[in-house]
Amino acid sequence: MAENSNTNVVVERSAVVDKLRSWNPNAISEVIEFRGETTIVVPRNVLRDVAERCRGDKELQFNLLSDATSVDRYPLEPRFEVNYHLVSIPRRTRLRIKVRLSSDDPTVDSVIPVWPGANWLEREIFDLMGIRFNEHPDLRRILMPEDWEGHPLRKDYPVEGYRDIPPSATRYTRNRP
Repeated sequence: MAENSNTNVVVERSAVVDKLRSWNPNAISEVIEFRGETTIVVPRNVLRDVAERCRGDKELQFNLLSDATSVDRYPLEPRFEVNYHLVSIPRRTRLRIKVRLSSDDPTVDSVIPVWPGANWLEREIFDLMGIRFNEHPDLRRILMPEDWEGHPLRKDYPVEGYRDIPPSATRYTRNRP
């Protein structure tokens, strides 16, 4: 029975890809199947349209954005990837949408109009990786101080950081051996 269940999941995932491709043949540039998970790579100019279709289409119903993450592939180009992890609660399926961005222009449209919960997720990506989200209502740092220089999760960020340790930090290490 478990084998039949897995077969249904694969058929379900290909139906999602087929549905999106029938809507827009250029919406998906690549499909990656790995360990039972489906990832669709989309061009950045259609990200929001694909997101709206994934959420609004009655046959897809990806109503939950469970996470948004980013990857720095330095020194490769395109350097950055933004990954959106989607769940269709009524259909019990998952999908990952991946957008690749060059280091020359690491910007992409925000998906907040589709999933409002993307707000802080996109702010975290901006803060730590420097990827900008067009039409984001509050794109500012969320973890690092406002005056922080650089984006600490980039692979070319110096291990020691860009600044000296402030004198106030030494009070916690002064009596250590």
